[in-house]
Amino acid sequence: MFLWTTPRAMKAFGTTPEFAQATRALAANQGLYNGFLAAGLLWGLVTGSAPVQLFFLGCVAVAGVYGALTSNRRILFIQTVPAVLGLLAVLLAS
Repeated sequence: MFLWTTPRAMKAFGTTPEFAQATRALAANQGLYNGFLAAGLLWGLVTGSAPVQLFFLGCVAVAGVYGALTSNRRILFIQTVPAVLGLLAVLLAS
């Protein structure tokens, strides 16, 4: 969220300084969104609430599918597959 224009972030995401600067607000928005997802997943873990875990893992999976369809298919394996595995684990444990 705050490191989008750093050399390390630009290298990780393959962006240029110009692109990083132009998309800084969008990256901050995405970072905030990801922070809320992380907080929700942590909340589900701490409380042990299967419905909370399922909801937030479902959000991650849906976002991964959308990202794979609109941006890069690699996202499917990086984001969606782990979320689906988490969903299955929660369902099997319930």
